[in-house]
Parts: sequence; structure tokens; C-alpha cells
Amino acid sequence: MSTRKNTRLAVAAVAAALTLAACAPSSDDASADGGTIEVGVITSKSGPLAAYGKAYLDGLEAGLDYATDGSGKVDGTKIKITEGDDAADVDKAVQLSKEYIGDGVKIIAGTASSGVALALAEQAKQNKVLYISGPAAADAVTGINDYTFRSGRQSFQDVATAATFLDEVQGKTITVLAQDNAFGQGNVAAVQAVLGADGLGGNVKPVLVAEDVTEFTSFARQVVNTKPDLVFVAWAGATSGSLWQSLEQQGVFDAAPVVTGLGDIATYGAYGPASEKISFLSHYFGTASDNDVNKALVSYLEEKGSKPDLFSPDGFVAGQMIVRAIEEGDGDVDAMVKALEGWSFDGPKGKTTVRASDHALVQDMFQVKLVADGDGFKPELVAAVPSDQVAPPEAP
Repeated sequence: MSTRKNTRLAVAAVAAALTLAACAPSSDDASADGGTIEVGVITSKSGPLAAYGKAYLDGLEAGLDYATDGSGKVDGTKIKITEGDDAADVDKAVQLSKEYIGDGVKIIAGTASSGVALALAEQAKQNKVLYISGPAAADAVTGINDYTFRSGRQSFQDVATAATFLDEVQGKTITVLAQDNAFGQGNVAAVQAVLGADGLGGNVKPVLVAEDVTEFTSFARQVVNTKPDLVFVAWAGATSGSLWQSLEQQGVFDAAPVVTGLGDIATYGAYGPASEKISFLSHYFGTASDNDVNKALVSYLEEKGSKPDLFSPDGFVAGQMIVRAIEEGDGDVDAMVKALEGWSFDGPKGKTTVRASDHALVQDMFQVKLVADGDGFKPELVAAVPSDQVAPPEAP
């Protein structure tokens, strides 16, 4: 099913992750004969999104290794990574970005928070530096300004993938259960754009939950009371286990089919008895793709004693984009932007394209199920969803 028919993108902020890559090559401090280009990385190393930040950083290291053929250098100049912890706090992230930009860096990338991503995009615009957002899924990041790109998927692509599970949306009630933050609000907006009255003709009913809530019984009952034909759950963070338990206990799975995004490895056991009842859309898991780039990512991480996780490709692609920008841009931000616009390359998920008009990252998505694996569960690919079926409409 094509989800682009009759859809309008309701641009909104969404959750996720962003790493700050700041690059300051100049004739004085970096040259083709040597020297160092500093890349500042701002992401969650602590706080509720720390696991996402780690996956991003691991992927970034692997991507830089891959894109530089293991040298860590671009045209003889070493890439130096400097990491900053935003703890998913906008003020901390902005302060770090100002420090890096004040030191002359020209590339920003990263963060596990959509709110942070939007703030860093604004800093990029004000200071005319390149910004490559990572796992931050906010649709509003796409097309926000000329200096902002992304290395991961966005909420529209998640929702468009969810739509591929449905035979008919017209006249159906789609209830969205989400956190009342940039991530959740962005998912509601994306569901309305894809599945709502201006999209495929569904009736979208949001149930939003404050971020500090830890008991979900009443919200599960609200979902049931909407009499849904489909429940779309957009959730991230440490409370996932409690949420799914409440949904199971309150009979949500008996009321309607439930679709959600497959989270990171740590969440595979969080769905409890509902695991095999859920239809999962997926941005990425380690065995989703069987191409040479993904094999390189998996191999690199395994050699480091780690595993590929949900946001590993976001970091990996950021590494590829950083190297591309440095190679082609020669320290000039406008040249870096031009080098990335319209660029198609092989990423861990297969062919990946930076759309020239609004810098959306066009990529395949996946349908997945969780299957029993000993005492736990593991993801199993149902189908790859071609990139053109889930590509967001071009931002104005």
C-alpha cells in the first residue's frame, strides 16, 4: 500500500536522538598533510535516553572507521571526536553547542532528544554551521533550514510503515497512545497526516500521557473507551515495561490490533505476554539487512564486544555523512551542504538518499515480529518496506 496518497505532512516535533559533530578545518589548524579536525559529539550519555546515545556513539565510531577505511583520517587529516553529554536537556545541549561553535567547529550532529535536535538546528541556522541530526525522529527537523540534515528516520516514516499493516483505513478509529512530549506529539501529528481525515480517511484519537507518569492503568482504560479499530503506540524510555503490562491487564489487545515501533534490544523482553500479539514496525535491528555495509557495522561492533542496536545505523550514517562533508567541503559550510544534498549511498539499511529539497533521509523500513528465543524474544523480519512507500512528502 502506498501511504503517500492524499497525505499532507503535519510537521511536528518527535522523539529521538542527536549527536553533535563539530568540525573546524581551516588552513591554520588542519591541512591535507596532517593536523586534526575536531568533531564535537553531543548526545545523551546519562539520563533517560543514555542507552540510545550509546548505540549512536558506537555506530558513529563504526561509521567513521568504515568511511575512512580504518584510518580515522580524511585526506591525511585526523578526525578527533570530542563528546558532550546533554542528558536530554535542551539548555545543556545549547550551551555545549555554543562552546563548540565558539571554538570554530563547523559541523553539528546528534542527540537522543527531539527537543534538543530542534534547538541545535536553530543554533546551526544562527551560526551557519552544518548540523546532522541523528535518531531524533521529529518531522519538524526535515526542511527546518538549509543547514540541517538527518542521519536517521523520522516519525512520518514510522507511521507510514504502520499503515502497511492495514488493509483499509477509511472510516476506522485509530487511537494513538503516546507521551506528551515532542516525540509523542510528533507521532500524533504524523498519524493524523498519514492515516487521518486528510490522509487515508481515518478518525485519529490521541491519548497523551505526561512524561513523569509511571502508572498507566487509567490511560489503558481510556484507550479501550475510544473503541479503536487500531491502536498505535509511540513510546520510548524506561517506563515501557510498565506501560505494556497495563495494556495487557486492561484488555487493550482484545479491543483492537496494536502496532508499535520495535525498540532497542533492552526492550525485547518488556512486552511480556503481549510480545507475539503486537505488529511491529522497525527502523533497524541487527539482522534486518543483509548487505556489505551492515555486515561491516555488525562485525565492527562485535569485535568491540558490542551488538548492533536500534540507533546504531544513525551513528554509522552520521559517520559516512561527516566524512563526505569533509572530503567535498574543504572546510566551507556551503560546500558541505551542497555535497550532501542529493547524495545517494549504501548504508546499513541499503540504498540511502539525502533528498536535496528538504534533506529528508529516504530509506527502507521494516515489518517485524518478535519470536520466542529461549527465555526471551528476538526480532524476525516479516518484510522490508521500500523507501519510496514510506518517504515523507517534501517539506515546504
